[in-house]
This record gives sequence, structure tokens and C-alpha cells, in this order.
Amino acid sequence: MRTVFMVAEKPSLAQSIAKILSKGSCSSRKGLNGACSVHEYTGSFEGQNVRFKMTSVCGHVMSLDFIGKYNNWDKVDPAELFSKAPTEKKEANPKLNMVKFLQVEAKGCDFVVLWLDCDKEGENICFEVLDAIQPGMNKPYGNERTVYRAKFSSITDTDICNAMARLGEPNQNEALSVDARQELDLRIGCAFTRFQTKYFQGKYGNLDSSLVSFGPCQTPTLGFCVERHDKIQSFKPEAYWVVQAKVFKGKDNPLTLDWDRVRVFDRDIGQMFVNMAKTAKEAKVESVTKKEKAKQRPFALNTVEMLRVASSALGMGPQHTMQIAERLYTQGYISYPRTETTHYPENFDLKGTLKQQANSSFWGETVKALLSEGINKPRKGSDAGDHPPITPMRAASESELGSDGWRLYDYITRHFIATVSPDCKYLQTTISFSIATESFTCSGKTLISPGYTEVMPWQGIPLEEALPVCERGDTFTVDEIKLLEKQTNPPDYLTEAELITLMEKHGIGTDASIPVHINNICQRNYVTVESGRKLKPTNLGIVLVHGYYKIDADLVLPTIRSAVEKQLTLIALGKANFQQVLQHTLDIFKRKFHYFVDSIAGMDELMEVSFSPIAATGKPLSRCGKCRRFMKYIQAKPSRLHCSHCDETYSLPQNGAIKLYKELKCPLDEFELVLWTSGSRGKSYPVCPYCFGNPPFRDMKKGMGCNECTHPSCQHSLNSLGIGQCVECETGVLVFDPTSGPKWRMACNKCNVVVHFFEHAHKVQVSQDSCDSCEASLVIVDFNKTRSPLPDGETQHTGCVFCDPVFQDLVELKHATMRHPMHRAGGARRGRGKGRGRRPMGRGNPKKPKDKMAALAAYFV
Repeated sequence: MRTVFMVAEKPSLAQSIAKILSKGSCSSRKGLNGACSVHEYTGSFEGQNVRFKMTSVCGHVMSLDFIGKYNNWDKVDPAELFSKAPTEKKEANPKLNMVKFLQVEAKGCDFVVLWLDCDKEGENICFEVLDAIQPGMNKPYGNERTVYRAKFSSITDTDICNAMARLGEPNQNEALSVDARQELDLRIGCAFTRFQTKYFQGKYGNLDSSLVSFGPCQTPTLGFCVERHDKIQSFKPEAYWVVQAKVFKGKDNPLTLDWDRVRVFDRDIGQMFVNMAKTAKEAKVESVTKKEKAKQRPFALNTVEMLRVASSALGMGPQHTMQIAERLYTQGYISYPRTETTHYPENFDLKGTLKQQANSSFWGETVKALLSEGINKPRKGSDAGDHPPITPMRAASESELGSDGWRLYDYITRHFIATVSPDCKYLQTTISFSIATESFTCSGKTLISPGYTEVMPWQGIPLEEALPVCERGDTFTVDEIKLLEKQTNPPDYLTEAELITLMEKHGIGTDASIPVHINNICQRNYVTVESGRKLKPTNLGIVLVHGYYKIDADLVLPTIRSAVEKQLTLIALGKANFQQVLQHTLDIFKRKFHYFVDSIAGMDELMEVSFSPIAATGKPLSRCGKCRRFMKYIQAKPSRLHCSHCDETYSLPQNGAIKLYKELKCPLDEFELVLWTSGSRGKSYPVCPYCFGNPPFRDMKKGMGCNECTHPSCQHSLNSLGIGQCVECETGVLVFDPTSGPKWRMACNKCNVVVHFFEHAHKVQVSQDSCDSCEASLVIVDFNKTRSPLPDGETQHTGCVFCDPVFQDLVELKHATMRHPMHRAGGARRGRGKGRGRRPMGRGNPKKPKDKMAALAAYFV
């Protein structure tokens, strides 16, 4: 029997599609990478009985990066990244072992059906999967077709079965347009980012951003925010005057009238008009017009509109909104959430989609009325040729979806119902008055039928006080006429919704990438999100944009990126050559980069005004090993130490607190050690500021603390404080933290495993001896007589943390999957069932290594 290998974009999608196609009769098992499952069943394919294997990836299989040596910021000139630096495809998430997993599962298969998301990124992933699996698949018979592409927009039985019945081919042009975007963003972004990060972080200490990044889309996005900020700052309020009249008839409440001239900017002229109007005691009705108007139902929902509404009405950021929308899609509640189309296809089952909402306690009555009276034809929107608009695919409740999931689903469903509902109709009445020589009006709206606003009440016609009944020639008594002074107001900061509109209008990013660019400028500390989801630029964001304008406005204006996006679209349509577009764009940005580097002093002049020199920033903390003077600790991102005497800056571990470590020194370079800690409940370890950026041993990499240092005799190193291999990860070592008393602990030097032990012990030390059973280092523990938990009143004991029965109740594992024999399944006490889960002694058990480091490396899981 031949085999069909099928791949979806996410594990949950694979499971849903397999259940639909197998009618629930598939068997499932975990794949070798632990993240993806494989679902198997038999069925018919291309007229023959076959075995189906359905699995998934987890997004992109590969990512683009420079080859190893070009990732060294210190040794590579950023200008080389435009052309000289070769790129390569690397596994996007090496821990998932996705390439090997796909190769193993696809080996010996005859056909492949690709169920990746139906957008350009999905097409790109199709070819990543094919590159991984095709060498191991069976050779086709003659000219037999073996690669198929499924096109679908929702996870419903109908859509999935239709997709299986109408399989196409993956689109290489669309995949190439993604490759082009990836390479352009990598080369351009990295070159500018590396240069300006190194230049400015070496000069200023309070930038408060770990990366001074540049992005071909990110920077114009920031530019929109700063442009609005500049308008606010340069705004000068201007006084203007309005003539306000109040009139009444009989015992009716007074009507406030609007002046037809609207406003004047000269007070004396305004006063003249008031004086003229005051000569009349009555207001004469010149005309009464009544006009029936309609508020049109919305177009069908696309991604950009969903993001706008989620931000402005639901208070949800674009990135968060897309994550929720993707979850609702993979669970089958909504159609594919990435689409530019606002027009339903002619064959779209509007009535069937609507029927699924008929029993809702929120909008069920509206839906039933629509179904019985007949649904309205949706307005003709734009067809971008990608996916149908976003619609609900099945009924749901808040308990199923959770708070934010329900709020987004609620809006999507109401929007869909609104598109097939009647327009909202109302009567607008306008009364025109004359008072002496001046004309005034007042108007009011009366609801005729709510139409779609019944399900979208926030767009409804507000209730207004009814206008008095009158006709042409009637007179009203003038109650008062006065001159009001007002001022023009500055614009407000851009909201996310307004920024999304600007990005769409200028072609910055795609419906898929817009949330990413907005999220990036927030994470880089270029803007902050204020109440009302307004985006206020920080000093750093403002100075960067002003600097780009000063040096080369093209770097921040949307025009150049918009032109590049059009070229990428032409690649996707097969109308432009991938290599030519890539080379042409890189040539333009390479010239701009060289000009930017030569002109950086222009931006630096702006930086000097807003930020402090690095030598004047921070507080003295620890001594430099070269000059023995105190270095200053700069807490702003990225945290670092600076020696103003040597004019040297030293990197530190991020995302934690830095303290002085007992004034102890590194034996290699005489720098005083500092202690990095993630808090009282987390982990901590000492760091030599010099070794951290300049690894002293060949087996060490940049960015390692003393808990990974292989110095053979230093009291702070892995050799002295390492106890045994981590109980969870494959490469980590549990290292004793001598600063943690009285709540002693050891922590993995790679992952987040923390082991608490010997609470209230007076002293804990790591012995030079090793355990005979598991080869972990022994631990010497001293307790006070009054608080000793040791048997027979003993105060000191030396043993293995993992194997010694005396220690069995004094060790507690945190943040870890319990895989070591000391942690029994089902909550059994440590020490019982001795040896259970260990490697057997004898064959396969390594001999005791000669030195401690080998012992740690050989310690079993």
C-alpha cells in the first residue's frame, strides 16, 4: 500500500484536518520531537487505497541568517552584510528537531499533500517542507505527480473535504517573494542596527534600549508616530469666536442654534455680528426640510479592519489580537484571519453560516428574523484574490473561548450578521432660521428602522430630543445671543487604529506583518502605549526619526518601502525577477548606508541634547581589573559596567539585578565579581565582567557566568560548585549557589530548574568526592544542634543529593519535569524503590571519570 504524507502548519490544525478526513477513525502518536503528533488512517487517494500520515510543523521550519562568522558584531564591518556576507537557512527552532522529524516520518512515502496556511508565508513553508522530505521519499513512477497543495479558508468539514477534492500545486513565485523580503529585511536591518547600536551605546548610558534597531518597515512605522508628535509640539492654539443663539416657542425648551458662518478669527467682527443679531427679538423660520437617510451596513471584515476595531473598541493590541484570532481559527470558530478581501465570493454560503448563530442568546432573535424575512445582499467590497472575509464558522460561548477570545469572536460574529442586515434608516430634520441678517440652523435625527445597528448598537442613531413642530414663516422668541470664545486644539497622539490605517494606506507591511512592526517599536522603547491605546514616542524614538530626516529622509518616509512592497508583489505574481529585485534594492540601501555612516554626526548632535554621556551615567559598583578604579553600573537597558578611566564598557547578563559579590576577584584578570540574580525565588550566579565578554577558555562562549566557567581551581567556577547533570535539560549542570543561605539551592546553568535543599542549614559545601552510584558531587551539610533534621541528633552529614536516603526529605525540585529517579511518578517518596529508573550497572554504565568535569558530563538523566 502506498503512503500519502500530509503536513499542516500547527499541531492543532493537523489533528482537526485528520479527524475530518478520516471521519474520526485515525490513530495518533507523538513524533520524535515531542511537539508534533502523527495521525494515521487508510483511505482513497487518486483512485487507489493508501495509508495517510498527517502531521504538522510549528510555523517556519527554517529561518534565514548569516553564516557563523558574520554574526560576530565585533569582527564584521556592517557594510559587508549587504553583499559579501553569505546567508544560509538554519532551523528556525533547533530544539524541535523539525527537519529530522519530517525526514523520518516522510521516508518511504509516495505523495505529499501540503496543508500549510494559504498565504505567502504558507507557500514559503511548503517549499521548506519539500526541501526537507523529498530526498527520502520514494521515486515517482514515470511522470507521476507527487506534490499537492490544499487550499482552504476554514477548518470545517465542508471546506476541508472540498480542499482535498480540489488539490492544486504550491506557488513558487509567492514563496520567492517571501524569500526576497526575508533577505532584504535581514541584510538592511542588521547592517543599520549593528552600526547604530554599537555607535550610540558606546557613547550614551541612558538610552534604555538593549537594541537601537532599524527596520525597513519598522522605521517608517515609528516615523508616523513621531510625525504626529511633532505636529502636537509645534501646534500653536489660535482663538476664534462663535455666535450662539438660543430660541424658544411657547413653553418648549429653548433650542440652541448653529451659526451658518461657523466661526470668525477676529473678536471685533464676531461682536459686530452679535450686535446686529440682537436688534431682532424674533427668529423667523426660513425652511423646514425632512430627508430620509441611511447609514450603510459595513463591508465584510478583513484583517486590517479587525485589528483597528480590536484596538479602538476592545482595547486589545494588534499582536495580541492576531494571536487570539489564530487560536480561534485553528479551533474552528472563525475563518482564516489573514485576508485583505472585503467581498464575499459568489458561492459563499451566507445563509448556512448565519443559521449556525440562530440559537445564540445574544443575537439569535435578530438572526431568526433575518432568515425568515430574507437576508440582504452584502455590499460589494474589494476582492484581493486571497481569502474570503473573516466570518464565524460555528456557534460558541464565552466559557469555551475565554474572556478575550469571546470578545473578539463576539465582534466578528456581530460584524458578519451586520453585513447581511438592512441599512439603518433615519429621518433627518433641519430647520433654518434668520435672526436679523444672520442665518442659523438646528437639526435632529429620528430613527425609522435600526437595521444592522440592532446587532451593532454602538453604531446606532442616538436618541435626541424631538424638534418642535413648525413650518416656514413661523416665528420663535430669541432667548439669548452671545459671543463664545474658543481655541483650536492640537491633534492627539496616534492611536494604534489610526497607525494601522496609515500603514495600510502607504503600503507599509502586510496584513500579517503590521502587528509585528507595531509591537517592535513598543518593545524597542521607541514608543509607549498610553491610555486609549495611544502611541507616544519616547526621547529615543523621537531623536532617531529626527536624525533620519536630517541625514536621509528616505530611511524614515514610507515611499521607498512602499515601492519595495510593490516589487515583492510583482515577484509573487511572476511579473518580476527575484534576483534583480533583490540586487537593485540592496544596491540602493547599501549606498544609503554608506552615506548614513559618513553623516552620523548629524544624528549624534541630536543624541547629545537628549542623553547623557556614558561616563556620566550610573553608580560606582565594582573595581576594574586593569586600573583598580571603580567602574560604574549602568542600569538602563542594556545594563553594563563602564570604566571611565580605561574608557571600556563591559556587558552583563540582562533581565535581572546586579549586585557586588563580596568584593571577591576573578583569579584570571583581577576584576571584581558581580552577582546576577533573578530574585529571591529565582536563580543567581557570579559573573566576571571581563570574562563575560572575553571567554578565557576554548570551550566557553561569550555571555557565560562563573557557573559555566571551566577554570580548574577557582572557587566560583563550575569545577568547584557543579553538583550533577540537570534533571530536565540535556546539557545543563546543577550548580550550587553559595549565596542562597539559609534557603540553600542549586540551579541549572542552562535552563530554569532550581533545586531547594537543606533549609536552615548552617553551612553547605560541595565536596571534591563523587557519588559511587550516580557520580554526582557529594555535598557536606552542617546544621545547628537545635534545628538539625538529621537522625540521632547529628549536625553534619556528607552524601549525594540524589541518592542518599538521609537527604530524601530535604530536597525539593522547582520549575522542572521530574525525570530523575529521585522524583518518582505518582508522588512516591524519594529513596523508595532504590535504583528505579537508573542506568543499570555494568553494560552501558560509564566508568567513573578521572576528573570532576568528566564526572559532571557523564552524570545520567
